Amino acid sequence: MKRINLLIFLFAIGIYAQDQQKPKEYSIEQFYENTRIGGGNFSADETRLLISSDESGIFNLYEINIADGTKTAVTNSENESFFAVDYVPNSKDILYSSDKGGNEIDHIYLLKPDGSSKDLTPGENEKAEFAGWSGDKQYMYFISNKRDPQFFDLYKMRVGIWEPEMLYENKEGYSVSGLSSSGKYLALSQPITTSENKLFLLNNETGEKTEISKPGFTYSPTGFSKDEKELYYTTNHGGEFSRLMSLDLATKDSKILYETNWDVMYSSLSENDTYRVIAVNEDGANKLIMWKNATQEPMELPEIKDGNIVSASFSESEELLRLTVGTSKTPNNIYVYDLKSKELKKLTNTLNPDIDPNDLVSAEVVRYKSFDGLEIPAIYYKPLNATENDKKPALVWVHGGPGGQSRVGYSALIQYLVNHGYAVLAVNNRGSSGYGASFYKMDDKNHGEKDLQDVIYGKKWLESQEYINKDQIGIIGGSYGGYMTMAAMTFEPDEFEVGVNIFGVTNWLRTLKSIPPYWESFRNALYEELGDPTTKDSIRLRKISPLFHAENVKNPIMVLQGANDPRVLQVESDEIVEAVMANDVPVEYMVFPDEGHGFIKKENEIKGYRQILAFLDKYLRDEDVTMPEKALKD
Repeated sequence: MKRINLLIFLFAIGIYAQDQQKPKEYSIEQFYENTRIGGGNFSADETRLLISSDESGIFNLYEINIADGTKTAVTNSENESFFAVDYVPNSKDILYSSDKGGNEIDHIYLLKPDGSSKDLTPGENEKAEFAGWSGDKQYMYFISNKRDPQFFDLYKMRVGIWEPEMLYENKEGYSVSGLSSSGKYLALSQPITTSENKLFLLNNETGEKTEISKPGFTYSPTGFSKDEKELYYTTNHGGEFSRLMSLDLATKDSKILYETNWDVMYSSLSENDTYRVIAVNEDGANKLIMWKNATQEPMELPEIKDGNIVSASFSESEELLRLTVGTSKTPNNIYVYDLKSKELKKLTNTLNPDIDPNDLVSAEVVRYKSFDGLEIPAIYYKPLNATENDKKPALVWVHGGPGGQSRVGYSALIQYLVNHGYAVLAVNNRGSSGYGASFYKMDDKNHGEKDLQDVIYGKKWLESQEYINKDQIGIIGGSYGGYMTMAAMTFEPDEFEVGVNIFGVTNWLRTLKSIPPYWESFRNALYEELGDPTTKDSIRLRKISPLFHAENVKNPIMVLQGANDPRVLQVESDEIVEAVMANDVPVEYMVFPDEGHGFIKKENEIKGYRQILAFLDKYLRDEDVTMPEKALKD
């Protein structure tokens, strides 16, 4: 009898433990009660931080009191998102940037304490970007394409006068990638391919231009020393991964400052060059190193578990370090670290307090073999209650790019889908960044072929998991990931049960011909990787464009598109939807009139992502749910 009772007790405990593992389900509205934040510039007295936050539904400017973490709204825009740039030195004014409805034509605005604002870059089609302050804080630097829509020139404006003066006229299609504090030296970059560029040092006073780069490698400037004696940059010259380098401006000699078996993502110096921070992309998450320049010995930094350090910046006194850190379970949060007291203060709580992070899933890095034996890294999200007796549907998620990377970090959409029972495998197919130069080049002029097979072998990996329903695996992605979604549904129509295409390319001939003018310097690099639509490459580009093979699609698709998208025009989504509908295949189509390439407004994300789940529940999970009418929406 005791043995029977014990077995009953243990069985009950097992059921209880299984029930405890089942997460609470949250609505899409609850996931978008989370807050996205960006920026984090210190005020002159270092008591406040200027940030951007979308807690109002779109991005506005806020100030955070560092002492107590209280947040105060600075702007209250209801139509366009505003993004913090910086405090104006020696004043109470603020700079911010904004475009119109996602068209990417960003302007720089000056905001006065009385709430009035002035467009500092008012050209109708002028795209402008803040480039820093002069060392004496008397001038603002910025780049603008107002002279020629194809190229960005460098300008300065005297603080308080705000009249533009050209510092460098860019007639050769370079990118101004860095400048010294006085404006004497510029770092200029010239794309060759997406995996190769040239880097030049220009003495803007004498006109002397020196090439720093070697053919076949990537180079990225990370700033000048305060005394204008050194230029810092990263390059993968000499290995698979990007290392941090220093160039002596007098002798033009370079030396290695830091290297490891992962890419250096970014590096920056404190105001007086006392400290340096270096971020390393370690298997999909940024890890931070800090040292005193005098010794270059690493200093102790507080550990944030599962943390991906998105950005870091020092206060002018060099006593405070602002860190923006996300985890797979929480959106980015802002911390301030006091270098003297070693105190780490968390200033934001961006996760909706109604959501228990224990109901969310930690990202896991996994690897699987592709068709040719190549090891493919991926970020995996497994539903908490997935078991052999409770099999789950699954999705292969493909990142944007080409050349992007799925990383360990928070995605409201992914967590929403996983919370509702979908396993998600975010693949880093060949051609993804972060895994070495050779891996990055493997998809050049091979798109929709070997990289697509990497995605399909991700599906096979999911099929091998005993808790996955093998008959319920779909594919989802945005931008280039949207292309891969449609490529899978078109060229391998029996592999995935459904596809969700979020503003994805479907006609490479049109996309490559309709590149925005301000991408002109990058055009040839794209053509080198993907193909030139004006040459015989057009034959292959047509072959890999899903639009011209839409008759192959046999399983349901969903398409989401921003009407103002300058990269993937709405007409591409219109045409693929019409073509697939002709197959008598279920198609759901959503167009957002006030969005561009990527959705910014919460109401649109809620509407669109709720329908993604409804679409998946109906066509992948085979649940009886009510869907909107199939229609091509204007």
